[in-house]
Amino acid sequence: MQAAQGPQKDPVVLAAGEEHVQFCFDVLSSHFSGSSGPVAYFDEAVCPLFVTWNKEDRRGGTRLRGCIGTLQARNLRTALREYALTSSLKDRRFPPVTSKELPLLHCTVSLLSAFEQAQDWLSWVIGLHGLIIEFDDHMTGHKRSATFLPEVAAHENWTQQQTIDALIRKAGFSGSVTDDLRSSLRITRYRSTTASLTYAEYMQRVMSSNELQTQMKVASPSCVPVPA
Repeated sequence: MQAAQGPQKDPVVLAAGEEHVQFCFDVLSSHFSGSSGPVAYFDEAVCPLFVTWNKEDRRGGTRLRGCIGTLQARNLRTALREYALTSSLKDRRFPPVTSKELPLLHCTVSLLSAFEQAQDWLSWVIGLHGLIIEFDDHMTGHKRSATFLPEVAAHENWTQQQTIDALIRKAGFSGSVTDDLRSSLRITRYRSTTASLTYAEYMQRVMSSNELQTQMKVASPSCVPVPA
């Protein structure tokens, strides 16, 4: 996963919902069809976020197809519209998602909150906290950073040390990972709420929404002029 830099505390903990995921599918579907962008019907909000796309494989599992977000607090409607496309089309680890893959996609929206400094590299809980590490690479003179969402360590079945070491590698460090390096890390931990939909679930929501709109139109009285 990739992120814009600069973690910020979000004053309001906002719960991710299926409406946010549906909007991401709407955005990607509109991109492929060339139609105008969808309208967002969820409330305005400001928070950091990630959009993750996974693709069903032949074994019945899924594999990552893209994950990009921002650690900056952003307008939710604007940022979801942006990162729905950026994560699916511009994640440099993968080729862009194609329209043929759309029926095989799963989408997850993660809304981030509760950013705080960790006391040390073990002061966090697997499955509860996401992590941002920052450190100075004395081999190259570069400053390095990387982040994992809260679900990553649990999904990979990693220990805390394995997670930290994987983050260090993700940040681009190629030297030996020692206890001294782990202890020198500046670590920010955070939490997230998530919501996910498969493409089939997304289409079911779209069909239900269309049926509801049709019923409302039928139930609405016609505006017929009354003769004088």
